[in-house]
Amino acid sequence: MKSTDYSSRIAPTWCPGCGNFAIWEAIKNALAQQNLSKDEMLLVYDIGCSGNMTDFLNPYGIHALHGRAIPVAVGAHLAHHQFPIMAVGGDGGIYGEGVEHLIEACRGNFDITVLVHNNTLYSLTTGQRSPTAQKGKKTKSTPYGVIEIPFEPLKTAIIHDAGFVARGFAADIPYLTQLIVAGMKHEGLALIDVLQPCPTFNKDMPYSWYQERVYKLNEMNGLSRDEAFKLLDEEPRRLVTGVLYRSQRAAYHRQLPQLKEKPLLFQSIENIDISNLVQSFK
Repeated sequence: MKSTDYSSRIAPTWCPGCGNFAIWEAIKNALAQQNLSKDEMLLVYDIGCSGNMTDFLNPYGIHALHGRAIPVAVGAHLAHHQFPIMAVGGDGGIYGEGVEHLIEACRGNFDITVLVHNNTLYSLTTGQRSPTAQKGKKTKSTPYGVIEIPFEPLKTAIIHDAGFVARGFAADIPYLTQLIVAGMKHEGLALIDVLQPCPTFNKDMPYSWYQERVYKLNEMNGLSRDEAFKLLDEEPRRLVTGVLYRSQRAAYHRQLPQLKEKPLLFQSIENIDISNLVQSFK
């Protein structure tokens, strides 16, 4: 498979220079490197600029509600745990409306990949601040500056012992592709946060702002919790990219006896007796 095989007939409609173009390419590259056919995986999209990708990619896809991409992905995973599943969303949907789902997915260590387009804004609705915006940042919804301290998704995932925690940069497509492949191959919850410039609504953080701060880790094995936290504490002065953490904890489906033989999707329900359950409601 070639990366172009995963493009739909609809051309992307993002703003010129948007980091979504690069993330779109990295996803296609990652699928091509694994030689996954278009019917061998599922992409679940959140609402937002990132969610528009559902029109531009042609593997199986579900456009979920705002903040609800992760629970839909988890449900699909539990139905067919051998099927590669990726949830794609923005920092608003995944770290805002859906943050409780992210935390629960990390705690359970479900074997899905969560890819987050993080531009610190709700760009589809023209530039309100998202949970990852730095304190003091002036946006359409915070004209006098953000009061809250920023939400830290990578630390949150590490605290809850997610299987694989990484960060990429939209302008480095080869490295981002490498991270996506590694995350998809890791058995357990893979969170990949992607630093994404928004040239239309986030003009004080252009590509040059990121390029002055972004640096890569040299290896893909992950760090200890304390080592990862030390690097993340450098933000926003320096922005680390790479695999920050790997857990050896078993994935959720490995601990369910119901899934030892075959996926739920292929299990017969003919001999399941729910009469006692029905009777309990009478």
